[in-house]
Amino acid sequence: MEVSLIIIGALVAAGIILYLHDRHSRRKAESQGITEPAYNEPEEECCGMHITCERDSLLASVSDKIEYYDDEELDAYKGRNADDYTDDEIEQFRDILLTLLPEDIAGWGRSIQLRGIELPTPVKEELLMIVAEARREPHVNTTA
Repeated sequence: MEVSLIIIGALVAAGIILYLHDRHSRRKAESQGITEPAYNEPEEECCGMHITCERDSLLASVSDKIEYYDDEELDAYKGRNADDYTDDEIEQFRDILLTLLPEDIAGWGRSIQLRGIELPTPVKEELLMIVAEARREPHVNTTA
């Protein structure tokens, strides 16, 4: 019990010290005319470098032409929910994704979306990570 009180007391003391330090720093900055940086509104366009905007940018670029990557059998999954796939079906999507050429991956993702096929959640996450990684490497063209 005593140990718990000592730990809680130490945490409270550290919190008070940090709070006082923050107040002192802010007052010092204000007296010197330094203001906090203004909040920057997010850019309207996705730069393609963040996983959160990869979903939108896959469809947003290039064309609306549906292209097949020797994956016509995936059309049978049109209209399925991302969480309704069996393990075998997820592996089918993953096998296709992993056998694509690096320059075809983003195009395949667009094609899947345009065909009305919702990728299984684990495969969608893998696709987004692969595309994000490829966009960080300037020698790989992901806008095919």
